[in-house]
Amino acid sequence: MATSTGGVTKEVVMAWSRTVFVWAGTLALIVVAFAACNWSRSLVPSRTIMVSADGKAVIKPDLATITFSVVSEGASATAIQEENTRKMNEAAAIVKGFGVDPKDIQTSSYNLSPKYSYDQKTGRSSIDGYQITQSVTVKVRNLDNAGKIVGALPASGVNQISGPSFSVESVDSYLSSARAEAFMKARAKAEALARAAGVSIGRVVTFSENSGGGYPRPMYMKADMAMGGEASSPAFEPGTDEAQVSVNVTFEIR
Repeated sequence: MATSTGGVTKEVVMAWSRTVFVWAGTLALIVVAFAACNWSRSLVPSRTIMVSADGKAVIKPDLATITFSVVSEGASATAIQEENTRKMNEAAAIVKGFGVDPKDIQTSSYNLSPKYSYDQKTGRSSIDGYQITQSVTVKVRNLDNAGKIVGALPASGVNQISGPSFSVESVDSYLSSARAEAFMKARAKAEALARAAGVSIGRVVTFSENSGGGYPRPMYMKADMAMGGEASSPAFEPGTDEAQVSVNVTFEIR
């Protein structure tokens, strides 16, 4: 009787083992099939079409950058330093008077150097004076004030001015608009080609992008301005510029 019971138990165990083996094999096949499906989807389809398109957006500058300097010369380094500081402080007050935030006023350089003279008889050089140059860079956000600021600065003793350079605070929004236009054109071009070939396009397989534009760009004075004495406010024209995005898009052909 024990032997019979043992035989039945052995047969039951073997039956369960076969069942587990079958299920394990089935599960393994499902896993392999799923992995193979995902792998095949990751492959670039053999039938594709690649198109290129450009998108553009007009940029209107909203920032003018101006750099100005005070250059002072004299026999005493201390004296010209005091003179230069006074003139620069007056210039800064003029800029702030046009509503420019102090955070947009930055000292960009400060240089004090000796001036030498050469004695041909002795063959020696000696210091016969000093020169100091202090420069400030200003960001003007109200473009209507850019010419007014430049016109007012010489009265304080400013004797070097460059700019303005017009730019945009953030170009991202312009690039987004150009990018959307480029992708829309790319899809339209791909659909037109597909219709001509008697096929249809499917999903996007790959794409790449190149962006460019002429921003920021320097702009120059329309009116001449003399350094010294009263100066009229020059007229500045910020104009417009262009942001451009080029895309290459590969579509699957169905």
